Order: sequence, then C-alpha cells, then structure tokens
Amino acid sequence: MRRVLIVEDQADIRRLIKWSLEDEGYEIREAVNGSAGLAEAQRFKPELLVLDVMMPGEINGLDLCRLVKADASLGSPRVLLLTARAQERDHRAGDEAGADGYLIKPFSPSLLASTVAGLLDVQNEADRA
Repeated sequence: MRRVLIVEDQADIRRLIKWSLEDEGYEIREAVNGSAGLAEAQRFKPELLVLDVMMPGEINGLDLCRLVKADASLGSPRVLLLTARAQERDHRAGDEAGADGYLIKPFSPSLLASTVAGLLDVQNEADRA
C-alpha cells in the first residue's frame, strides 16, 4: 500500500485531500503543521507528501520540503505543494525547495488524485531504474 502524508493546518482542506485520495487505496496519515509533519514523516516514511505552503509555526511547507528532501533516512519521497499563491516566483520557490509538483488552491479533487498518482508512478519508475 502506498503511503501518503498530508500536512495542512486547515482541517476542512485536510479532509478534502484525504477524501480525494482515500478511494485510491493509499495509506494516509495527517499532520497539522510543519513540525508535526516532520515528526510524522520520520515515523511513517511516506512515499509522497502533500504539503500546504503557508502554515503557522516555525516550519512552513517550503521548509518542510527542503528538510524531507535532505533527509536520506526518508528515502526519496515525492512532494506535492498545495497553495493559494500562484505567482511565478512562488512556483520558482517550490522548485528551489525540491518540490515535485505544485497545485493551486482551490483545486479539483480529481486533479489532485491524478497528480498524486502520476507522481507515485514516476517514483516507481525511478525505483526500478
């Protein structure tokens, strides 16, 4: 079963993300901020993280993406950033942090599900190489 970690501070958006993905057969865990997300990633070892970019606390989504990508003990999880920020500089910041994908809020549940599946398919191909 593929492991997905959702890190989002707004409960209603976490529920929507989980609802969008649960029929795909993923094992899903959730965290409410970057610090909790980092701790859960270290325990759960997700294959993909769905991260809100703007979260309260010391670790935002971009910081968490950098930390996850730099932690060799986590393997090579894919990271999908979700944000209301749609400027080119925001996309560039996500790329610089190491994100593998970027979706703008509000998002379509079907687009989220297909993006997650596509990122995990890319991971499968990389693991086989």
